[in-house]
Amino acid sequence: MYALVTDGTITKYFKNPKGFTLGDLQYPKDIFTKWSTSELEAIGIYKVVFDNSNFKNEYYYTNTNQSFAFANDTLTASYEAATPKPHADLKIELIRDLKQQVARLLQLTDWYITRNTEKSTAIPSAITTHRDSVRTKQASMETAITNASNTPALEILYTYTEQSDGTVTRPLGELPTLEI
Repeated sequence: MYALVTDGTITKYFKNPKGFTLGDLQYPKDIFTKWSTSELEAIGIYKVVFDNSNFKNEYYYTNTNQSFAFANDTLTASYEAATPKPHADLKIELIRDLKQQVARLLQLTDWYITRNTEKSTAIPSAITTHRDSVRTKQASMETAITNASNTPALEILYTYTEQSDGTVTRPLGELPTLEI
């Protein structure tokens, strides 16, 4: 992204390279790829430097619109501090999503329960163990979500990090998978 700066003020933005007129001169769009930085800056065109240090995960935060500033021959796009989304609402949404994941996971083995009910066919112990472990893990995950003290704590529960052994995990953990 580029912008035209005139007398220290941003006067035009170029999200995509396109031809433009500046004064009496017509410039083609390929100046954005063929001209050097110094050549562009000589006519007042500056490449935008993005400062995303205040940008946060939009699932957990509301970010401000970007604001643009020109100082010391640098054009910067940045965000103000993000606002955490309502903590209680996020908890409800995360627990609802978890319950839907569990329902989909258990649905894969529901036919064993149906077959047992209709035909008295024994349910393999691996299936009952798996279904019990899914429900146990669901309960511990719901507790962790419920006990999170604020929105940043909720975000941390879902943040994957690499461990010293090279695995990638998150504090919330994962629902068990069926291994037969």
